[in-house]
Amino acid sequence: MSCCKNPPENKCTPEQGAKRIHRQMTIQEILSLFPQKAQRLSQEITNAGLHCVGCNAANWETLEEGMFGHGMANEAIDRLVGRLNALLDEVVDASTITITKRAAAKYLEILAEENKQGWGLRFAERMAGCNGFEYSLDYSEKALPDDKTFESLGIEIHINHGMVERLLGSEIDFVDGLHGSGFKISNPNVKSSCGCGSSHGY
Repeated sequence: MSCCKNPPENKCTPEQGAKRIHRQMTIQEILSLFPQKAQRLSQEITNAGLHCVGCNAANWETLEEGMFGHGMANEAIDRLVGRLNALLDEVVDASTITITKRAAAKYLEILAEENKQGWGLRFAERMAGCNGFEYSLDYSEKALPDDKTFESLGIEIHINHGMVERLLGSEIDFVDGLHGSGFKISNPNVKSSCGCGSSHGY
């Protein structure tokens, strides 16, 4: 399973002529067109003040309508569109599992609070949500016999062999903001995502 055609050295880069995000796209359309990055796109949209619980912006509104509805100017819309397209342009290493610096720092902090220093991170998914699967992160004292182990920033990431093919290339990040905090997963293998970006399918 690959996220791009003939990726050199397992690096996934944006395809030539790939569809770009523009201000006339709805939130739902964006998350549907780019499910492999739905989590991060959804977070970026939320950080801009849209797509939040109780706000007026709905999934079927365009970015422009939502931003104008929140009293934002054209410049703010252009900045958001630029940030969203920059996310699409990020290169993915499809041969491993990675964790960002802020996610690693947060997990190490949690391990210290729980007196579990040196433990790894179990990365899995379970059947749930409106689109089939949801990600699961948990403590992992040591790898199990049917696990494959990846290491990123000094943290061991344990994944059941049966899930490795679907999760290869994933990046584990941590977001801390006014509109929600938590670990977020970007997975280049995902083919569909629900409107909120919280569940996915292949």
